[in-house]
Amino acid sequence: QVQLVESGGGLVQAGGSLRLSCAASGSTWRVNTMGWYRQAPGKQRELVATINSGGNTNYADSVKGRFTISRDNTKNTVYLQMNSLKPEDTAVYYCYGFDPLRRTDYWGQGTQVTVSS
Repeated sequence: QVQLVESGGGLVQAGGSLRLSCAASGSTWRVNTMGWYRQAPGKQRELVATINSGGNTNYADSVKGRFTISRDNTKNTVYLQMNSLKPEDTAVYYCYGFDPLRRTDYWGQGTQVTVSS
């Protein structure tokens, strides 16, 4: 099993920045890809960004150029640096991990990000 715990959410004004962190514990060696998804009220959960163990990244078009995902494999932690935040970035942000051998998804409990206009 893998446990994911997010931190770093909060309230920020439009144009501001936040950094989310996600610490993984347990059988972390099973997890290759890690990333962030978000879910706004009344909307489906959507991909924000992912990063694999080799450092290859993938971003949603809506966050390209504003958000940066990174990971520290020595700390089993993935980060999401969010700059130039917009009100439409308001959502619950979930940390995600994928075990390719067991084809299992892992999710954190979510952290609220609210961007005021």
